[in-house]
Amino acid sequence: MSIYILALLIGVVAGLRAMTAPAAVSIGAALGWLPVSVTWAAFLAYRFTPYIFGVLALIEFVTDQLPSTPSRKVPQQFGARIVSGAFCGAVIGTTGGSLVGGLVAGVVGAVIGTLGGAEARQRLVAATGGRDLPIALLEDVVAVLLGLFVVSSVI
Repeated sequence: MSIYILALLIGVVAGLRAMTAPAAVSIGAALGWLPVSVTWAAFLAYRFTPYIFGVLALIEFVTDQLPSTPSRKVPQQFGARIVSGAFCGAVIGTTGGSLVGGLVAGVVGAVIGTLGGAEARQRLVAATGGRDLPIALLEDVVAVLLGLFVVSSVI
């Protein structure tokens, strides 16, 4: 699969859950799925990096369920997702020799994931009679599985 498509998809993951994308990329690097050991992104494969990003992703899964959590489309949330998508897309792009192309694809994917994920969640919640929790959990699963698919597909 094209490195640009994979960078776009990891951006979509970032748009769904901002911390799941870096957690997936770090896990992929630690497992050797992402050849980053001699690049600027080598720190992702360090011993504790996947644990740190993993804990941050778990915290995000929990806080997403809170009624006080703002919409993913407010500037701070949207910006965080774009930065996460850009970073993770750049990592994926670096493995294919195109840091800038991966970064751009990651940003585009983050915008798609943020806006598309919000719309899909809103429609699915409406279709289930306003029950948000099952849809939020489904979105968590989709983000995790898509992230793991992307990082395992690079090599």
